[in-house]
Amino acid sequence: MKVISYNLRKNRAVTEIGALADDHDVDVLCLQEAEAVSLPSRLGHLRLLHATEKNRLGLAMYVREDRFHARTAHTFQLKKSLHDRLLAPAHERLLGARIHDAELERDIIVASFHAAPLTALNSLRRHQIHAALAELKLLGPGLPALMVGDYNYPVYQSRLGREMRETGYDLSLSDKRTYTRYKMFRGHFDFATSVGLDIGSVRTLDRGSSDHLPILVSAELRGETVPEEPVAALA
Repeated sequence: MKVISYNLRKNRAVTEIGALADDHDVDVLCLQEAEAVSLPSRLGHLRLLHATEKNRLGLAMYVREDRFHARTAHTFQLKKSLHDRLLAPAHERLLGARIHDAELERDIIVASFHAAPLTALNSLRRHQIHAALAELKLLGPGLPALMVGDYNYPVYQSRLGREMRETGYDLSLSDKRTYTRYKMFRGHFDFATSVGLDIGSVRTLDRGSSDHLPILVSAELRGETVPEEPVAALA
C-alpha cells in the first residue's frame, strides 16, 4: 500500500495533488491545510472519502476507488493549543477512517493528522499524538493502523519514538527533511506512525508550492492481528 501525506500550506498546493497521485500511483492520499470546499470529489483513480467540516483549512483523505470500501470515517477534536484558541482555531486535527482493503481482504485504519503549531510545546503535541492513536484504536481494536501527517515535531524526536515503541507503535521518519523554509526550523516535520504494518520506506518527494514536502509511505501487512470487529458500512 502506498500512501502520500502532504501539507498544502493553506491550500496553495491544491493544484498539485492530482499529478502527485497519478505520478506515484498511490492508494491513499492524506492532506493537511486543505480547503474542503475546493477539493474535487475525484482525482483520477482516487475518490474523496472524507474531509473536515469545522475547519476552513483542515484534513482530507482520498482512497483508491477500486480497492478500498469505506466502513466508517470520522474527524476528531484534540486538545487545543493557545494558538488554536486565540488566533486560528483548529477544531479537528485528526481524520480517521476504517476501510476494507479488497486486495488484502481485511479492514485497516488510515488517518491524516495535523499537530499543533510550533508555538505550542512538544508535550502538547505528544498528548495530541497519544490521544489521536487512542481514537483510532476505537475505530477497530486490533486492526493494522497507519497515521500520517504534519507532526510539527522537529526536535527531540528520539523521545517521541521511544514513547511510541513503549505503547506498541512504530514511528517512521522520511529519508530527507520535509521542511526547509526557515533555517531554525528545518527538519523532519512529516511522519508516519503505525502498528501491525511493516513500513518499507518513507520517501520525501520533490518540493512543490507548499512549505512542506510531501512524503510517500510504502507499507505492508505484518503477520496476524486480533480478529476484527464488524462495523456498519457508510451509507
